[in-house]
Amino acid sequence: MTKSATSADELVFLPLGGSNEIGMNFNLYGYGPPHARQWIVVDLGVTFGDQTTPGVEIILPDPTFIEEYAKDIIGIVLTHAHEDHIGAVGWLWPRLKAPLYATPFTAFLLREKLREKGLLDQATITEVPLGGTIKLGPFDLTLLTLTHSIPEPNGVAIRTPLGTVLHTGDWKIDPDPLTGATTDEDAIRALGDEGILAMVCDSTNVFVDGEAGSEADVRTTLNALIGTLTGKVAAACFASNVARMDTIIRAAEANGRRVCLVGRSMIRMSQAARSVGLLNDVGPFLNDTEAKKFPGDKILYLCTGSQGEPRAALSRMADGSHPHVKLGAGDSCIFSSRIIPGNDVPIRNLQNKLADRGVRLYTERDHPGIHVSGHPCRDELRRMYQWARPTIAIPTHGERRHLLEHAAFARDLQVSQALAPRNGDLVRLAPGDAMVIDEVPAGRLYVDGGVVTPENGDALRERRHAATNGMLTVSVALDGRSSLVSGPQVRALGMPGDDDYSVGDAADDLADEARHAFHRLSSDECNDDSAIEAALSRAVKKAAFRIWKRRPIVETTVLRV
Repeated sequence: MTKSATSADELVFLPLGGSNEIGMNFNLYGYGPPHARQWIVVDLGVTFGDQTTPGVEIILPDPTFIEEYAKDIIGIVLTHAHEDHIGAVGWLWPRLKAPLYATPFTAFLLREKLREKGLLDQATITEVPLGGTIKLGPFDLTLLTLTHSIPEPNGVAIRTPLGTVLHTGDWKIDPDPLTGATTDEDAIRALGDEGILAMVCDSTNVFVDGEAGSEADVRTTLNALIGTLTGKVAAACFASNVARMDTIIRAAEANGRRVCLVGRSMIRMSQAARSVGLLNDVGPFLNDTEAKKFPGDKILYLCTGSQGEPRAALSRMADGSHPHVKLGAGDSCIFSSRIIPGNDVPIRNLQNKLADRGVRLYTERDHPGIHVSGHPCRDELRRMYQWARPTIAIPTHGERRHLLEHAAFARDLQVSQALAPRNGDLVRLAPGDAMVIDEVPAGRLYVDGGVVTPENGDALRERRHAATNGMLTVSVALDGRSSLVSGPQVRALGMPGDDDYSVGDAADDLADEARHAFHRLSSDECNDDSAIEAALSRAVKKAAFRIWKRRPIVETTVLRV
């Protein structure tokens, strides 16, 4: 180490995403005195919208706090290429503008993201070999080879004058991962022998006993299953799980089927895999036009859309709207993936649509062994703690209950200190006992129509309100003396109605209330469009609550003719 610690130096850890949630990982390490810290970022990912964020598909961590210290960020290190670890780089890099470091597979996908945003010529990407080192100011970083559900997953050993942190990223212990090397147990043990101050560790499966299972076992199961199927076969998995892609491709070929990749992300991941020497010894893929010429029992479609994403390939097949791929009676669909929490409803809807077309479904619930998790279960966590032997356990990558359970589990394993920080908790790791010393702003940004907006922005708030309560429009036309010429006319959008009391009847009642409100205005108020709008909106809102017990958005327009 080229630098010695001074009495004013501190080593701090700051999660701004990924703690108290699964996804959107955004972790920072700071070193130096409080007024002059240098920072590194480990991962910069996204999460995805759900029914609570209508119109929003991508959600970013809010970098406002660290943006103020952007000049002090000396590097952004990406542990692996999952979207919840690199997906925000294209959106947020212009606000941080720090050098990027990644292994070759991750760097390939990173370049694609930056190219899409027109940033490729601006950002500096340094490719780091597997097991390589990075020197960033007071931080000496070493990449540690782990196993996960994507090529080149890395833990990061972060050495500083005040101690070493092992940041695991996402991992599991797979004795036969099929693509890439096994977990580098020797390197982790050696790091433990040196002394690990803190381990910041994946918590996803902390409630699951045993081990996650090996990708090799999935290959055996899928090969046997595909051999029993007739008709067309569609198989859905996470495109980033190149080992699973490889397994499904080889199972198809072993059973006399050609493979067609369906979905842009599936094709992009295959290109990234081939750039680092993977998927190079399998047969050429068919495009979806070529695949139509093959008999159904000679083709397998490897698809995106396992989470029910509405625009993904599998959803279009289920809707019957895919231009080239049609599934029906006698065909099969394999879901070689897990349900990400929050996606239960869209996945169920997707599977019901496929079933309604006569497609036979195979999922991990009814066919165990066609999927294994990429995250450590309790036995694997126990082994990692035995190898690393940290003084401090810092759980991350989990909801609140996961983090608290992980902290308790670490204490049971004789780790002397365990903290479960929330996003925004600034944790001092050294000197002294680990503790939360400050709370900084942490939140979310929404990508809404391609525009980055605040979490509490007006547009989404109004959209949510309208989705729950509906919307009413009120319009009136006045002449030059501010007398009513036409209206009030009321139009209802998304409001309840039935045979006993239709929306049209309600609109007439609301128009009467608006008319009465107009006639109660003074002459001065009748000359003030804002006063008219406020009075009519207030009257209509009150009447709407009386009729429906709803508080709809009311938009009033005053036209002078």
